[in-house]
Amino acid sequence: MEAAFVLIRLAGFLAGATLFGAPIFALYNPPLAEIVASRLKPMLMTAACLSAAAAMAGLVMQTGRMAGDPAAGLDPATLGDVVRGTGFGASVLVRTGATLLALGLLVGLRPPRQLWTLTTILGAVGLATLARAGHGAADEGIAGLVHTTADIAHLLAAGAWLGALMMFVLALEARGCGAAEAQVIHRALKDFSGVGSIAVAAIVASGLANGWFLVGLGHLGGLTASPWGRLLIVKLVLFAMMLAFAALNRFRLTPRLEAAGSDDPGAAISALRYSIGLEFALGVGVLALVAALGVLTPPVSAP
Repeated sequence: MEAAFVLIRLAGFLAGATLFGAPIFALYNPPLAEIVASRLKPMLMTAACLSAAAAMAGLVMQTGRMAGDPAAGLDPATLGDVVRGTGFGASVLVRTGATLLALGLLVGLRPPRQLWTLTTILGAVGLATLARAGHGAADEGIAGLVHTTADIAHLLAAGAWLGALMMFVLALEARGCGAAEAQVIHRALKDFSGVGSIAVAAIVASGLANGWFLVGLGHLGGLTASPWGRLLIVKLVLFAMMLAFAALNRFRLTPRLEAAGSDDPGAAISALRYSIGLEFALGVGVLALVAALGVLTPPVSAP
């Protein structure tokens, strides 16, 4: 049951990151969005459906966990109590509503900029509500507010980063990616460097805040003694690897694409496709670890 719950959480994180990160990238980089236009809407619609399904499945499983009986998650009365009486239940309703509204807009709205703006807003709402499924929701008062705010910042920054990587993966995999498309991708990579730096800074800052609440200085030396601590270390290693690939893309492969010009960008495109694909895969790995960390007990709460 725990493994299934982790997979549901991962699906929710990945769908939420897609529904926020991809359209916000399309807003500040329309030329690259044009390259992937035929696949962007279907991807977002799939993410919206996955997000809503994960929210409902997560509600059922979390209700069973709270009641100490998996069957309780299928009891309408118990589900109603969780929805009406807990912040987690309310967040599921908000996330599901925002996701379904985004799905409706994706089906019925045509003007790209208006559509991407509204989808970004709804995606941000849905992604932010995932903070109520984390450890920060257990804190109260000012500490709870600060911890939840850090969680939301962490989620939104990660969503912006992963969403951009998805867009680059789609563009680099597009058929007929020739010289003109290579120029668009090069410009998009250069433009994203600033946004990416802001996202990384926000992830680091909010991560440090979360570390203070979940680990604290007194438990740093014993991180390897608990499953939670060991998973956190693996997560940090994967994050460092993502930064290494991001640096490779920015300082080696993007200039290489520019140097190729219109002559033969194929080799540079292939290198970027491989590097950004690995960076994205590492990001999914980080999300999987976050999903697992959320069901384990952090050091500050350990007996």
